[in-house]
Amino acid sequence: MATITATAPRSGLPGFLKHPATGKLLLLAVAAAVLVPLADARWASGSWPHALTVDLTEPLGKASDWVIDNRDSHPLFLYFFGYVSNAVVLSVRAVYLVLLAAGWAGVTAAAALVAWRVAGVRLALGTGAAFLACGLLGMWIPTMQTLALMVVAVLASVVLGVLLGLAAGLSDRTYRALRPVLDTMQVFPAYAYLLPVVLVFGMGVPAAVLATVVYAAPPMARLTALGLRGADAGVMEAVESLGTTARQRLLTARIPLARKELLLGLNQTIMMALSMAVIASVIGAAGLGDRVYQALASVDVGAALAAGIPIVLLAVVLDRVTGAAGTVTSAGSTGDGPGEPKSRWTGWAYAAVVALAVAVAGRLTDRLDWPEAWLVNIAEPVNRAVDWMTDHLYSGVPYVGGTADWAGHFTTWVLDPMRDGLQWLPWWSVLLIVAALAWLIGTWRTALTAVLAMAAIGVLGVWGPSLDTLSQVLAAVAVTLVLGFATGIAAARSERCERVLRPFLDVFQTMPQFVYLIPVVALFGVGRAPAVAAAVVYALPAVVRITTQGLRQVDPAAMESSRSMGATGWQQLRQVQLPLARPALLLALNQGVVLVLAVVIIGGLVGGGALGYDVVFGLAQGDLATGLVAGAAIVCLGLMLDRVTQPTDRRTKKGA
Repeated sequence: MATITATAPRSGLPGFLKHPATGKLLLLAVAAAVLVPLADARWASGSWPHALTVDLTEPLGKASDWVIDNRDSHPLFLYFFGYVSNAVVLSVRAVYLVLLAAGWAGVTAAAALVAWRVAGVRLALGTGAAFLACGLLGMWIPTMQTLALMVVAVLASVVLGVLLGLAAGLSDRTYRALRPVLDTMQVFPAYAYLLPVVLVFGMGVPAAVLATVVYAAPPMARLTALGLRGADAGVMEAVESLGTTARQRLLTARIPLARKELLLGLNQTIMMALSMAVIASVIGAAGLGDRVYQALASVDVGAALAAGIPIVLLAVVLDRVTGAAGTVTSAGSTGDGPGEPKSRWTGWAYAAVVALAVAVAGRLTDRLDWPEAWLVNIAEPVNRAVDWMTDHLYSGVPYVGGTADWAGHFTTWVLDPMRDGLQWLPWWSVLLIVAALAWLIGTWRTALTAVLAMAAIGVLGVWGPSLDTLSQVLAAVAVTLVLGFATGIAAARSERCERVLRPFLDVFQTMPQFVYLIPVVALFGVGRAPAVAAAVVYALPAVVRITTQGLRQVDPAAMESSRSMGATGWQQLRQVQLPLARPALLLALNQGVVLVLAVVIIGGLVGGGALGYDVVFGLAQGDLATGLVAGAAIVCLGLMLDRVTQPTDRRTKKGA
């Protein structure tokens, strides 16, 4: 088969210097030959030198004490943070009381009717069944608590995201300033958002809501800016030629043209808000997440599953309804003529009347609370099943061993050697490896950012725990890529395989991070291996989807050309599809790394140790110094991993 050479060879250079990567590595080698002996002579090899660390325990402890001492007296807290906190508490309480006043029948009817108006009868029935399942499992009150927190957090996130998106979409300078901030926030693990808000607002609902807003607003801002900046130039010129003002162009052209991106942003914001609202149970938010957290703390898998199922149902319903709204909007009018808007509003009015009637009927009959006779206890049978698994599947299974044996072998043969190997490496060699990987895939600025992020971890004094976390991330990413690439290739080459996988990928991709800990605790117990297993399951759907899409979008002409030259299916995959899908595969790698890190950190709740444990310990014991240092290290680790795995378009960068 003929191959296409991407770049012309550089004349006058030896063969091994023709590739740009070789020149970068040579420059790094020269720099290392000069700097490494100096660093070794000054600070020696081995772990990160103590002389280069900064002990933040005392200043952070003093800052924490100052905040706690002045929270009830300082004007900043009394007249700003205090008002914000009170507004959040009152808003969540108001929504919660409205949901309780509507009763289980009114809330279920309202949710089903909204789904019916947006997406049809099938989704309406599914939505109603999902809410009824929450009641049957005995989780109606926690579901309403989570829903109340979600409503307030999503509204605030949308408002903040739209305002930032408008500023970035209408101003190039603001867009350039916000883009790196949004990029960095995208790689932050969810846990990193909990620590600052706890320091300011303490444990409770205000901190949970504000952490959720900060976590969920960036996708709304990014997609709003994308939609406004991507408005059709021809339409905008036509509107401008009519003599409209900037405000009129925004309201009548830009925003309507960006409606699809706005609804996609709403969908992403809702899903991220639900995920964060569940995780925020660690800092005192009531609801379903708190039930899962308490159950996991006592290793009560049955109770955790009873609370986890409603979380999954809420996630699937919210994803489907908002996704259907975006599809309907992008499809446009269905052609009912001039009366269509009127009939649409009439349908919404009928739905509102029916929902109100159901709520009033429930109140008049005094049936607001979910009937106790309708409860289904799944905790006991699930715990019996877990006990049976512990007795029969954890170990001693002929030929294959047991799940505990697998976890132990994975820890002994993979996690321990990787952790020990990373911690054995001299600190300067780790920085060199990071610089080489980041520069090969990006620019010198990318490499500098990655090295500084990794060095900041050493300066914070958590070099060892960070490398422990890094070993778990690398192991989980390796397993995720092997499974994800193999599954993605199979789905790309077989329509039947893709159809079978699609519902599973849809469900797994909408589940909040917290829920993944439940099955791994049931199967593997607690430890580092279960944390890695949860991270693999969480990141796998994204890797499979991106791989499948990348392989399917390969130029058909290239595939046809290779087929006409007699290439086999394996040759087409290896020599055509995989090389041409390289950007998609690198994106899958990047997303896999970011998603794995998020769950490995949460794995501190189930014995994952390292930085995740430090964060959990800091939050649980009120030791904000330990928690904040670990949180900052997590942010630096996430930033480094993102830069090392994120390709940079060299055509738009100088100095590549």
